[in-house]
Amino acid sequence: MKSVLLIVVNDPAFFMSHRLPVATAAQDEGYEVHIATQSGASVADIRGRGFYHHELPLSRSGKNPFRELKSVISLWRLCWRIRPSVLHLVTIKPVLYGGIAARLAPVKGVLAAISGLGFVFMANGTKAAALRRVISILYRLALGKKNLRVVFQNPDDKKALEVIGAVTEEKSVIIRGSGVNLNDYQAYPEPVGVPVVTLAARLLRDKGVIEFVEAARYLKLQGLIANFQLVGDPDPGNPTSIDADQLEAWTREGVVQCLGYQSDMASVFRHSHIVVLPSYREGLPKVLVEAAACGRAVVTTDVPGCRDAVEPGVSGLLVPVRNVPSWRMPSDDWSMSLNCEWRWAEQAGLWQSVPSRSKVSSLSILRFIALWRATFNASQNTSDGCHGIRGHSCCTASAAGTWRSGDRRGA
Repeated sequence: MKSVLLIVVNDPAFFMSHRLPVATAAQDEGYEVHIATQSGASVADIRGRGFYHHELPLSRSGKNPFRELKSVISLWRLCWRIRPSVLHLVTIKPVLYGGIAARLAPVKGVLAAISGLGFVFMANGTKAAALRRVISILYRLALGKKNLRVVFQNPDDKKALEVIGAVTEEKSVIIRGSGVNLNDYQAYPEPVGVPVVTLAARLLRDKGVIEFVEAARYLKLQGLIANFQLVGDPDPGNPTSIDADQLEAWTREGVVQCLGYQSDMASVFRHSHIVVLPSYREGLPKVLVEAAACGRAVVTTDVPGCRDAVEPGVSGLLVPVRNVPSWRMPSDDWSMSLNCEWRWAEQAGLWQSVPSRSKVSSLSILRFIALWRATFNASQNTSDGCHGIRGHSCCTASAAGTWRSGDRRGA
């Protein structure tokens, strides 16, 4: 009988962009893979790839307590129906609600992926502080199951949840992002012509979109010749989303080009010279790993997640967060930086070193599979499937992409 893996993600499009390779690898390893998301256009793609799909009433922006309770109950019922060997929870609400549901259902093991802590842990003020207290309680409940592991993308997020008592060192492991497929993201020389500076992300204030536009405006006024472009859509469900009227105003002004959502990001990076992400906080931004794999230098902020994706002075530059003046180097310096970026990258060994470094990141897929095995095996060694995992040795893949001896148990 196959082991059952249930992956719960808010958005089916996010699953396709961030978790598809992991699910496919699990399927190849012999798991029966179920995907639970809200409805969306990408559901057909999920089913078309041979996965079982379950629609859940999940909403990233929902605040109605009765509807949120309905989401928890729906997850609880689903867990009772398919009785997963491993429940893999991705993004904030699935981690919180799925973790609580798993404590009340026959789930043998839980693997929760913390890909960032969200705007609640960045916002200031009395309301934000009160909300953080509530979220902290939910994290302690959700991550309290004994046979549970929590995957963090950076050490700062791990420390934040340790401080509030939600996780312990024994339950935690750091995997630096979801990895990239190097067949899809390859290094190319920079295009000839006017330099292109790209910010690719959901169009949120928390992603530093305002700072990016202000810096572009200033540099253009200083005479810098470059094209600044935004790639991505607003997220109306997020309180920090940029609205459509603002995007239209920037387009009319000519300060930036707004390209909207692009499905072929490798092509976007091929036609760019520098990739920028002035975010306030991240898990580990996949866009920066993709940009690095394409041989593009990045400029990003010195905050959790972003700084973990950059080797300063080698693969990119770090700047202070929410600090537009720090971007306002003299236009002559910017011009020199832009026009010489690929030559600098070659001299620094970036073209040669980035793909090999990204290959290590792509081993995160193997590490996820190892964690699922460890979680499942720990539950098999107990009578009720609720004991903790006792070590980390089963979770490490070698640099050659093979398992350590003894890691093929229970597959």
